[in-house]
Amino acid sequence: MSLAASGPPEATFRLNMLWTDERYRSGFIQAIAMILLMLAFAWLINNTVQNLSDLGKDFDFGFLWEPANYDINQRLIDYTSRDSNAVAALVGILNTLLVAVLGCIAATFIGIVAGVARLSKNWIVAKIMTVYVETFRNVPVLIWILLIAAVVNESLPAPRAYRGLDTGPFVLTNRGFYVPAPVMEAGAGVLIAIVLASIAAVIALRIWARRRQAATGQQTPVLLYGFGIIVVPAVLFYFILGRPITLEYPELKGFNFQGGIFMRDSLIALWLALSLYTGAFIAEIVRSGILAVSHGQSEAAFALGLRPNRTMNLVILPQALRVIVPPLISQYLNLTKNSSLAIAVGYMDATGTLGGITLNQTGREMECILLLMAFYLMVSLMISALMNAYNSRVKLVER
Repeated sequence: MSLAASGPPEATFRLNMLWTDERYRSGFIQAIAMILLMLAFAWLINNTVQNLSDLGKDFDFGFLWEPANYDINQRLIDYTSRDSNAVAALVGILNTLLVAVLGCIAATFIGIVAGVARLSKNWIVAKIMTVYVETFRNVPVLIWILLIAAVVNESLPAPRAYRGLDTGPFVLTNRGFYVPAPVMEAGAGVLIAIVLASIAAVIALRIWARRRQAATGQQTPVLLYGFGIIVVPAVLFYFILGRPITLEYPELKGFNFQGGIFMRDSLIALWLALSLYTGAFIAEIVRSGILAVSHGQSEAAFALGLRPNRTMNLVILPQALRVIVPPLISQYLNLTKNSSLAIAVGYMDATGTLGGITLNQTGREMECILLLMAFYLMVSLMISALMNAYNSRVKLVER
């Protein structure tokens, strides 16, 4: 075999090729950076453990099973001061999730309404929404929380003001809001199962209708059919089973109301403040998303005879979602993390329980802070995953 046919000999690997050869340089630099990062992390952990040891402390989560020895004024599950710190932390976590869920729902509704209203041709409506957005966006959320808490406490009447009056199912006082509470009786589980099965049937109907429309172009009135699928069986079986679910109304007994679901003034103030504050940012996101849609889309819809509200719901907003959803994720995350300011109005959330009283009583600041960080990290990742999944569904599909 000739030398020309065999080709040039392959170069042997040399150590200096790790930083001189572009084939190896990138991987070598990344490996060095990872090693340095791991060494720094190991040093930090060792230094922390050594400092705790010098202070006579160890790294232990056993305090979670010790009695909490403090009360929590707002709770979704049964809790007493004799329960463990872990149960107290769970109560605080549920309180945080309650504010986050209610806040995201309310802020989304407020943001959509305000964002669309800012583009209204009615000068008064547009200017009022502009004042709302600019006012709430440029004042710190903590001030809004304190201000709304003061308004709730000072403007609403005390419970004794309702003495002798027919309050009805909803009662607003300066101590909090009272709403009817569901009372489960025999057969309630069967009725709930029927409602869940109906909801699953509606979801299946919606999936089938979308596939049918994509294949044939024919639309199915999913909203009308879905309403019938959920309401008709629920009402029918509600009376067949002998009304297994009833409502307990709040009643004034002594100096306060008893019965129903009680939402403390601190919860109401925090919920309203976070919703209005975040809703102002969402309004700008919605407005920018609508403006990102070509004006020719609305003109074409008007030419086809669609009314403005139908054009907004069927043409503009579906296209604007691809612009709205990504920054909307950040606002949901901000609202969830801003709920940690609840301690300012006495609402016991995860920060007030695990990162507040439990931390101060046990002296386990490192363990409590790490658990609190892990909770907020998991919640934030879950919100991001759900919203990214929704974003992948509403994005434009290219050919």
